[in-house]
Amino acid sequence: MAGGKIRKEKPSHGGGAGSSNHYQGGIQFHKSKGQHILKNPLLVDSIVQKAGINSTDVILEIGPGTGNLTKKLLEAGKSVVAVELDPRMVLELQRRFQGTPYSNRLKIIQGDVLKCDLPYFDICVANIPYQISSPLTFKLLNHRPIFRCAVIMFQREFAMRLVAQPGDTLYCRLSVNTQLLARVSHLLKVGKNNFRPPPKVDSSVVRIEPRKPTPTVNFKEWDGLVRICFTRKNKTIGAIFKQKRVLSILEKNYKTLQALQGSQGNSDQMATDASVLGDGGMHDDDDDHEDDDDGDDDMDMDDGDGETKGSDFKDKVMGVLKQGKYEDKRSSKLAQADFMHLLSLFNQAGIHFS
Repeated sequence: MAGGKIRKEKPSHGGGAGSSNHYQGGIQFHKSKGQHILKNPLLVDSIVQKAGINSTDVILEIGPGTGNLTKKLLEAGKSVVAVELDPRMVLELQRRFQGTPYSNRLKIIQGDVLKCDLPYFDICVANIPYQISSPLTFKLLNHRPIFRCAVIMFQREFAMRLVAQPGDTLYCRLSVNTQLLARVSHLLKVGKNNFRPPPKVDSSVVRIEPRKPTPTVNFKEWDGLVRICFTRKNKTIGAIFKQKRVLSILEKNYKTLQALQGSQGNSDQMATDASVLGDGGMHDDDDDHEDDDDGDDDMDMDDGDGETKGSDFKDKVMGVLKQGKYEDKRSSKLAQADFMHLLSLFNQAGIHFS
């Protein structure tokens, strides 16, 4: 089930002809809880077809609702594990498939998908509440063993950020972090009128295929670098790293690690939990201000946090950028390989981001 942010339900008073309540099988759907059921059977068939399900596949479905998509998944695969938060929907699923040939192939987990442990699965198919899009995406990508693919319905703007490429308007931290871990492709656009009740925005179905093997990178370090680079994605990298706030944080990390290595030796631990990449929402991973293309890219952006101009550490940071020829480049145009190379250069100079 797709939808917007969860809010407390106001008690309803009556339900005349002008009521905005929506029902299926006697169940009232709550927009505020992200309950929007796919009502177009052709769209359901298209999603199942594009998922490329094999008869031997275990399928994870998130937010099955009343089971319209669940039935098609059971017909296509070996079994379905359905995770549903709403106990009313759980009861409806149980009633719908009780006494059918599918009952033994459907397992229902009642709970919050972000909090519960997920079992083994080959493919994930989901029509989710939109407010969990980012944390769910990275929870799935952190799941082991690695699954084959996920076909998920997202709010259209979020989906476009997932698939955005360097130079695209919507290219952002979310794009970079997701594409580090997976190949992402847009499958189809879904209009709001395909749902009951209709949401306020259009949706898109996206295919996510985890990369095998998983990239060898310290995810905390990676995300630390990408966060800084996308604070002003249309500024030059040189201008971003001249900020006193950025230099102060990096210098503290640098001195702390030097002290630790001096007393304990170099214990370079790899942060392998990819879920750290998904702790932001849809709009807080970069700054899309239109004035980012102003001609002040070479300014030393002073945050007033202390004097760093001319310091040895600032020279060290600028030296790394000059070495890789990144000083005049912009985050909005950098590809995965560029960020990987930049992180490597910083690390070689003893500069770390976590």
